[in-house]
Amino acid sequence: MEKIRILVVDDHTLFRRGLIALISQASDFEVIGEAGDAIEALRLCKSLKPDVILLDNHLPGASGIQSLPDIFHASPDSTVIMLTVSEDEADLIQALQNGAQGYLLKTSEKDELLLGIRKAFDGESVISKELTHKLVSAFKTGTKKDGKPSNTSLAATLSPREIDTVRLIAVGSSNKEIARQLGIAETTVKIHVQHILRKLNLTSRVQVAVFANAEGMIS
Repeated sequence: MEKIRILVVDDHTLFRRGLIALISQASDFEVIGEAGDAIEALRLCKSLKPDVILLDNHLPGASGIQSLPDIFHASPDSTVIMLTVSEDEADLIQALQNGAQGYLLKTSEKDELLLGIRKAFDGESVISKELTHKLVSAFKTGTKKDGKPSNTSLAATLSPREIDTVRLIAVGSSNKEIARQLGIAETTVKIHVQHILRKLNLTSRVQVAVFANAEGMIS
């Protein structure tokens, strides 16, 4: 079985080593590197090309969230999960806008963390349940600060198939599962997701899922 290759980035050595020990207990995971700051993380991203990066936000120098664009430039195919103590709504929103696939708290239970890594690697969005209400609140504010129309008004531009896709994303379905349930190719699902993000002015599947819940699209 091919293992999920993981890079751990956290400036607290004891926590980082403990996290590595925990992850290494799973037979489908392999920790291929560790870093204590953003500069070292970028160097390892370029050389190792990890499948998943567990990234703390509060790092010396540039924060984890600030480093996301450079990380994706160094390793475009990597999936990033923020693993942090911050429950700040602004950090959560900015991390998702910058491309993070997930946002988990360091207080997460072991099983939640391991499952979150697997889901994120499979293309699903993961977020600690304690923070979901903050995303819902952000989507219910209506008009965006930049003056663009709200997501609610933009939802009317979605096609029936795109609406089906939104609903399946909201219940945690991966692209492969959506393709199977809708009877379409997985490549077609990816195109639908791209169109949905563009039409709704969103940047991640997490935001799509929260939007769908906030708008009552889940039966």
